[in-house]
Amino acid sequence: MTGRPGRPAVGAGPAGLDSGLLSPVRAGAPVEAAVADEAWVQAMLDAEAALARAQARLGTLPPAAAAAVSAAADAAAYDVRELALASRETANPVVGLVRALGRRVARADPAAAEYVHRGSTSQDILDTGAMLVARRALALIRADLARTAAALARLAVRHRDTPMAGRTLALHAVPTTFGLKAAGWRELVLRADRRLAAIGTGLPVSLGGAAGTLAGYLEFAALDGGPGADPTGPDGGPGGGGDYAERLVGAFAAETGLAPQGLPWHALRGPVAELAGGLAFTAGALGKLAVDVLSLARTEVGEVAEPGPSGRGGSSAMPHKRNPVLATLIRSAALQVPALAGALTQSLLAEDERSAGSWHAEWSLLRDCLRLAGGAAYTAVELAEGLVVRPDRMRANLGLTGSQVVSERIAAVLAPPLGRARARRLLAEASAAAEREGAPLYAVLAALPEVMAHLDERRLAALLDPAGYTGAAARLVDRSLREDPEPPGDRPEPPGPLP
Repeated sequence: MTGRPGRPAVGAGPAGLDSGLLSPVRAGAPVEAAVADEAWVQAMLDAEAALARAQARLGTLPPAAAAAVSAAADAAAYDVRELALASRETANPVVGLVRALGRRVARADPAAAEYVHRGSTSQDILDTGAMLVARRALALIRADLARTAAALARLAVRHRDTPMAGRTLALHAVPTTFGLKAAGWRELVLRADRRLAAIGTGLPVSLGGAAGTLAGYLEFAALDGGPGADPTGPDGGPGGGGDYAERLVGAFAAETGLAPQGLPWHALRGPVAELAGGLAFTAGALGKLAVDVLSLARTEVGEVAEPGPSGRGGSSAMPHKRNPVLATLIRSAALQVPALAGALTQSLLAEDERSAGSWHAEWSLLRDCLRLAGGAAYTAVELAEGLVVRPDRMRANLGLTGSQVVSERIAAVLAPPLGRARARRLLAEASAAAEREGAPLYAVLAALPEVMAHLDERRLAALLDPAGYTGAAARLVDRSLREDPEPPGDRPEPPGPLP
């Protein structure tokens, strides 16, 4: 490790590594380890080992060599920091990793060393490794989405008929129910889960060779005498390879558990852009839950409160405060991931057969998207499962406007006898008078002969009860839970290193 004269080496030692200090939403979350440097090294080693086994399966690489490569593919045996520094000389970490892997294989089986990375290229290994990292991270994220959705379903059932003020443009609008709000949060979480499920099943291997033609794989296969690996066409010209290329892609996919690719995608960055979009949607779905909790937890609103042990959310200056830290962390991720995902989407503008700089820019952006979305999902579980709901405060807040939140209802009832325009104008004037005089809307309307000619006092009082004007909220909750009655089941544990 080196630094400029008179200055310490930047990032030297553990103190220079990213510990999550400035990104607490993902600090300590399981996804953090799943996308750490060591996890990326392991994923790339898994790709190398899987490639060797795939070639051995097709008879173009000695089985003993594949076994030696697989045995050496253990990230614990490699110096990640050394690999990182070496990558400055090659612009990617695969070159140094392949050299280190070759040396380790050679120590165990000298003859096998020449088969390491046989016919491959850096982007095949790094892109396949990225998809393995993503698959493992998505399994963690989806498990947390399942728990969050289940908790929100319980809230929706429990508060199906709990009235609260609906708010539009920050002001009281008409009544709704907290159950409907919780069902809405759940709907977004389920949509996010479905998107990630679809993306996860399609994460592809990357196998293209130097420029997307698989020429190196075909040439080495022909030299190694594998069946169906003739790199010439049936007429003796170039461009053949029998069906070896297709079979190699299939075998590689089977060894990794990823999907077969269509075309080599070195410069066709659809898989990364789609993954970015799914993670952005997931962060946004969880962010909606967070911003609503932040709004409802305001001191003057007080309709919900976050769970947590004593001392959480304390202020460094104000002893009385207990800040909503869970929702704050989730929102921080929801604000970052779409911006990062937008940058990842720009990777679609990759020139030629391999991009200089665009591909390289993806790596840290993808990791941040995965760990931020994963941190948000991990945090959302605790928030949803422990959210404190205060129906009494919701009912009290409904009364703040003296039943003005149901002025729409009275206008609708009076429209037939008075005409729609007159009814709306009358209710607008009555609401303004109630606010100006600090009187209940009931008192103002009850004093108007034009109103009481069509409503008696008992009917007027019933119409002005906000709890009686929640529309189809309860039925909407029922339908939402009925159409998707069970939240997603427990996700399997993320796959470990490949055998």
